[in-house]
Amino acid sequence: MAAVLDFMADHPGEAFALTDLVRALKLSRATCHALLTGLVEVGYLYRATDKTYVLGPALATIGRVAAEHFSPLQIAKPEMRRLADDFDVVCSAMFLEGEFIVSRERAASVSHVGYSLPLGTRIRMRPRSIAIFLAWSPAEARAVLDKADPPLTAAQRGAIEANIAFVREHGFNVHIRNPAYQPEEFALEPLADAEGDPPFVLIERLEPDESYSLSSIVAPVFDARGRVEFVIGLMGFNRAITGREIAAAGEQLKAACARISEFSKGRGAG
Repeated sequence: MAAVLDFMADHPGEAFALTDLVRALKLSRATCHALLTGLVEVGYLYRATDKTYVLGPALATIGRVAAEHFSPLQIAKPEMRRLADDFDVVCSAMFLEGEFIVSRERAASVSHVGYSLPLGTRIRMRPRSIAIFLAWSPAEARAVLDKADPPLTAAQRGAIEANIAFVREHGFNVHIRNPAYQPEEFALEPLADAEGDPPFVLIERLEPDESYSLSSIVAPVFDARGRVEFVIGLMGFNRAITGREIAAAGEQLKAACARISEFSKGRGAG
């Protein structure tokens, strides 16, 4: 039944006879006729007087309701809850809105029930934070780096570009705590709007056996155009963790984001 509807949706505005659909879908005549009859009865298809079939009015109603209530966060919430519990962290969904990173959803493990970053918090995006949002939009990334105020040094720009390359290669980003940074509130650390020492160190590679003071792992959710719609971050790690463990956690987070992207009909990073 889904194959029939998918085929009809791929050919909007066209009408097909039973013979056309049997040939296109490689179904037996009897099976195809039974499917079409059932779809007509519920209004998903309409049988015209010339015995051809077109999309029916019931689908328009369903489509309108789905569009009005559609949100990838519906699918993200259970994924985020599982990730928060599996890694004993806070899991946040963050959107890029203009020049701000905005927290829109979160799930916290029992150890982090006191997590206090309010939903809707807006943190100005700094050049060092663009990789996960713009790694797949090179022109936009270059524009952000070009207009940075104050201007980036060659070393700063090189570090950001190397980090962008890491994100494109692995499909997730890793933030390592900067020992020189002293946050006023730990919950804000991954997004801190600091003018002095940055809260995290950008990386361009992970050494499997090296131990890291991990701040966060972040991966993208893609929309139907293959652009980053929002990102999901794991933060609040409370122990040293090896590069191998970080990579495994990153792959698990990336897989969850891929499932959410699939719901959004996203093309992913491929």
